[in-house]
Amino acid sequence: MSSAALFQGQTPLAVRMRPTSLDEVAGQSHLLKPGSPLVQLARADVSTGAASSVILWGPPGTGKTTLAQAIARSSGRRFVELSAVTAGVKDVREVMQEALTQRDLYGQSTILFLDEIHRFTKAQQDALLPGVENGWVVLIAATTENPSFSVISPLLSRSLLLTLQPLTDDDLAMLLDRAVADPRGLSARVSVAPEARDALVRLASGDARRALTALEAAAALAEPDDASDEKPTVTADHVASAVDRALLRYDRQGDEHYDVISAFIKSIRGSDVDAAMHYLARMIEAGEDARFIARRLVISASEDIGLADPQALLIAVAAADAVAFIGMPEGRIPLAEATAYLATTAKSNAAYLAIDKAIADVRAGGFGRVPPHLRDAHYPGAKRLGHGKGYRYPHDSDVGVVAQQYLPDDLSGRRYYEPTAHGQERDVQARLEKIRRIIGG
Repeated sequence: MSSAALFQGQTPLAVRMRPTSLDEVAGQSHLLKPGSPLVQLARADVSTGAASSVILWGPPGTGKTTLAQAIARSSGRRFVELSAVTAGVKDVREVMQEALTQRDLYGQSTILFLDEIHRFTKAQQDALLPGVENGWVVLIAATTENPSFSVISPLLSRSLLLTLQPLTDDDLAMLLDRAVADPRGLSARVSVAPEARDALVRLASGDARRALTALEAAAALAEPDDASDEKPTVTADHVASAVDRALLRYDRQGDEHYDVISAFIKSIRGSDVDAAMHYLARMIEAGEDARFIARRLVISASEDIGLADPQALLIAVAAADAVAFIGMPEGRIPLAEATAYLATTAKSNAAYLAIDKAIADVRAGGFGRVPPHLRDAHYPGAKRLGHGKGYRYPHDSDVGVVAQQYLPDDLSGRRYYEPTAHGQERDVQARLEKIRRIIGG
C-alpha cells in the first residue's frame, strides 16, 4: 500500500495531534507556569471560586484553540464552542441562558470558547457582557488581531489579556517528532530525514498547524520501496514538492501588516538596504497592495530624506507612477529600485520637523497678523490701507535677497527649519546662514 493511501480519509494530522492536557502543549511556557491563570483555570477542582475570563491573542498556529480545549478537558467544566464567523447575537444569548440554567440547577460552570472574536460586531460583543460580568460563563476568546482595536473596552476590562508567542524551532521539531511516532499521528509508518525535518521547521515559521499539515502532505508523497522492508523516508524533496512556497503569516488588516511596514520604513531610515529589501519581499509575496507600498516610499522620501537628497522624492514618485502604469509583478522592480535608493542615500528629517513645529505654533495660537508690506495690494482700496507699502522686491538686489521681515510680529525671529550637515543639505545649511543674516539685516 502506498503512503498516500495510508493517510487518505483521516482527520487532518493537526487535529489528531491536538493536546488533551496542558502538559502536552508545546511552547507558551510563559503562560503555563505553576499558579498562572491558565493553569488555575484548568484545575479539576472548580469549587474554589469564580475563574477569570481570558482573551488569547497570538498568530495563527500558536495554540489558542488547543489551550481552550485542553483547559476544558482538564477542568471538568462544561465546554461550549462558538465561532465568530458563524455565530450571531441570538446564539450568544442562547449559550448565556443555558449556562445560567446549568449553574443554578446543577452547579456546573461553563467555559465558552469564542474563536476569532475580532470578527464580532460591537453589538455581538455587548451580548457577551452579562454572562462574563455575572460569572455565568468563563469566556476564553481567541484572536489574531490586537484586542485593543478589535475588542470592546468593557469586555477587555473584565478579562485577562494573554499574549501567545510563535513557537520556537525546538517546539516545532518536538511536535513533528511526536506526530511521526504517536499512534494518533503517523504511527511511525514513515521516518523523516534530518534535512526534511529542518525544512518543515523553517517553512512553518512558528505555526504548529502549518508544520503538521506540511508533514502530512510530504509523508503522503513518500512511497515505500516494494523491494525493501524498510519504512519510507520523507526527504527534503518530498517537502519541496508538498509545499510550493512558505505561506507567509501576513494579515493585511491585522498587526502583521503594520509590523512589517513599520520595519520596512525603519530599515530605510536606518540605511539598512538588505533589511528593507527583506521586508519589501515579504509584503510583495503576501500580496500587499503595491500602491500602499509606493505611498509609504513617497512619505519616507519626504520625512526621512528631505533636502539631504531632493532626488529621493522624485524617484519615489516615479516608482509610484511606474507601479500604477505597469502593475504587478513587474512593479516589484521599480519598488525595489526606489527602496535601494532611499535606504542608501543621505538622510534628514529637518523639513518634517520644521512643518510640525510651525503647525504646533499655529495650533497654539501663535500666528499673528501678516505684516502690512506683505499683504495683497492688488485689489481697489488696498493701498489706502497701507497694504504692500514698503515691500522690497528681492530681484532688485544683486544677491536676490533683501533685509525684510516676513514672519508676523509675534513670531519674529522664530526658526523652524534647521538643516543638517548630511548630503546636499550641507550646502543648504551654509547658504541658509547667509540668507538669514541678510534677511535679519
